[in-house]
Amino acid sequence: MDIVFAATGLVVLLLAGDALVRGAVNLGLRLGVPVLIVSLTVVAFGTSAPELLIAVQAVMKDLPGIAVGNVVGSNIANILMVMGFPALLFGINSSQCDSRKTYGFMLGATVIFIALAFLGPLFFWHGVILLALLGAMLTESFLSAQKHRREGNGASCGDDLEELEEADPAMPLWKIVLYLVLGVVGLPLGAQLLIDGALGIARQLGVSEAVIGLTLVAIGTSLPELATTLAAAMRRHGDVVLGNAIGSNMFNILGIMGVASFFGPVDIPAEFLRFDLWVMLAASLVILPFVFGKLNINRIWGGVLSLLYIIYMVVLLA
Repeated sequence: MDIVFAATGLVVLLLAGDALVRGAVNLGLRLGVPVLIVSLTVVAFGTSAPELLIAVQAVMKDLPGIAVGNVVGSNIANILMVMGFPALLFGINSSQCDSRKTYGFMLGATVIFIALAFLGPLFFWHGVILLALLGAMLTESFLSAQKHRREGNGASCGDDLEELEEADPAMPLWKIVLYLVLGVVGLPLGAQLLIDGALGIARQLGVSEAVIGLTLVAIGTSLPELATTLAAAMRRHGDVVLGNAIGSNMFNILGIMGVASFFGPVDIPAEFLRFDLWVMLAASLVILPFVFGKLNINRIWGGVLSLLYIIYMVVLLA
C-alpha cells in the first residue's frame, strides 16, 4: 500500500502542477499580464509546486530528510539526469544562447545555501534571505530582458515566450477556473500521499528518509523537467534545455527552501553536510565549460552525465 500511496501521490502532484500552470498562465494572459512576467513567476512557481508542497509538508511533519533531500536530489538530477539522458539520445545544442548570467546566479545560490546549511537549522530569517535573493534575481532577469527588447536586439535566450506551451488565447473562462481548482486541490493531496507512502517505504526497506528524499521523491518530482527537456532536445532547442535546468535549480534552492523554513526549523541531516551538498555543487560545476565555453553537450558528454548519476544512485543505495 505504501508503494500505491507514493505512486498515486506522484501522479496527482504532476497532474495538479500542470493544471495549475495552465490555468494561471491563461488567466494571466486573459487579464493582460505580460507573457514575460507570467513566465518568470507563474510558470517558475507552478512547475516547482510539487517540490514546494512536499517540502512544506515534510517540514510540518518533522521530516527534514525528505524536505532537504527533495531539493538537493532534484538539483543533482536536473543536471546529471534531466540534461544527461536527453543529451545521450539526441545531443543538446547548448552553444545556441548565452546563459552565463543565469548560471552565475544558480552557482551563487548553491554556495549560499551550502554556507547556511553549515550554520545550523534553517529558520525564518534564513527563508527571508533566500526569498529576497530570489526576488532580486527575478527582477534583474526581467529588467535585463526588457532592456534587451527596447534596444531592438531581438529575442534573447529563453525570451521567445510567446510560444508558451500552456498558453491558449481561446481557452474559455470556465476551463481556466477548472484548471486552477484542480491544481489548488490536487497539490496538497498529492504531496500528502507521496510523503506518507515514501515514509512507509523507507521504514520497510530500512533506509533513511534522507535517501528516500534523494531518490524516489527527487526523481519523481523531476519527471516534468525531464519530459520538457526531452521534447526540447528533440526539437534542437538547446536554450530551453539549459534554461530549464538552471532556472529550476535556482528556484528549488531559493524559493522552495525559503518558503519551507517559514513553517518550522529545517534541520540539515549530517549526511548532507558530508556528501550530498558537495555532490550538488560538483554537479553544478560540471556544466561550467558548456556555459562559458559555448560548447554543445553531445552524446558522449550526455553519456558521461548519465553515468555519473547512476554512480551517485548506486553509492546512495549501497
